Amino acid sequence: MASIIAGLAGGLVATIGMTIVMMVMGDGGPPPTASLVAKVVGGDPEDHAMPGMILHLMYGIVAGAVFAVGVPVVGLSLGSIAVAAGLGLVYGIILMIGGMVFWMRMVIGMEPDRDMMVMFGTVHVVYGVVLGAFLGAGVLA
Repeated sequence: MASIIAGLAGGLVATIGMTIVMMVMGDGGPPPTASLVAKVVGGDPEDHAMPGMILHLMYGIVAGAVFAVGVPVVGLSLGSIAVAAGLGLVYGIILMIGGMVFWMRMVIGMEPDRDMMVMFGTVHVVYGVVLGAFLGAGVLA
């Protein structure tokens, strides 16, 4: 069973990996979380790139802890890297769907185009697989 600390650390590592892929695939603009910050405090998303990135990092860290605690609660195990990475893949897809449907469309009011959805999906899959592999490896068990 992974600890909350391992989940937080895994969430950090996975978010860093995801962000690197996002920067390579992206258009150079701010993360979608910058649009959320702009919606709350006003201004353009470009004005809030750094707060948006910090918010994104915090989401990723907390989501890692939720995964570490939640997997055993539903009766599953992170006992091997392969199984944990597979569960992480599923978790990444769930986060992607939640992000696209709830955060992007309902909260921010954004209608992502095909390229953004591909990038968003890819980086969330990367997040989930890295998170699962980190926890399955038992680095901070």
